Amino acid sequence: MFVFLAKGLIFGLSSGISPGPLTTLLVSETLMHRTRAGIKVAFAPLITDGPIILCCFFLLAQFSNLPLVFGIVSLVGAFYIFYLGIKSIRLDHFVIDAEIDHSHSLMKGILTNALNPHPYIFWLSIGSTTMIKALDVHPGALALFLAGFYFCLVGAKIVLAMLVGASRRFLSNRIFIVINNALGAILILFAGFLFYEGLHYLLAS
Repeated sequence: MFVFLAKGLIFGLSSGISPGPLTTLLVSETLMHRTRAGIKVAFAPLITDGPIILCCFFLLAQFSNLPLVFGIVSLVGAFYIFYLGIKSIRLDHFVIDAEIDHSHSLMKGILTNALNPHPYIFWLSIGSTTMIKALDVHPGALALFLAGFYFCLVGAKIVLAMLVGASRRFLSNRIFIVINNALGAILILFAGFLFYEGLHYLLAS
């Protein structure tokens, strides 16, 4: 059973530290709204992935429709992430020590993760097959796999938010703005990739 725990830890750590829209958003929110905002983004997968996993099992029963679904999700996600990127690029000032958090970081993280096709692809392929194999062994193996996965996924992103939050004290307002402008450009780049993927899936449907 502990083989599935190890798999969960490895997959979770890989997902937690890999670059992507959610990681970029986490860094941006941490820089603009302190560590707490980044940690909120880190918890987004705990909220979105339950429905995503259920959705993936449903999609497995409707396998012929997968390209169309992925295409729609990718295009919607591309537009939303493009919107977040434009907001970061247009940022020209903010107050570093603002105490009131109107950032809605958790909601941004939820929307970013829910509209990103990559979690769906993971749970449809590696995630679902691993879960089925774990369940064949013992329900406890499935529990260990999921526990290990989310422990490392969320934990890695929390550590990243804390590291980025600690760096805020050493950066000037101007550097903050430049970094966030650069992160905005990266988000737009991710949006371009998602848009391309969306078109690819739609053409394949």
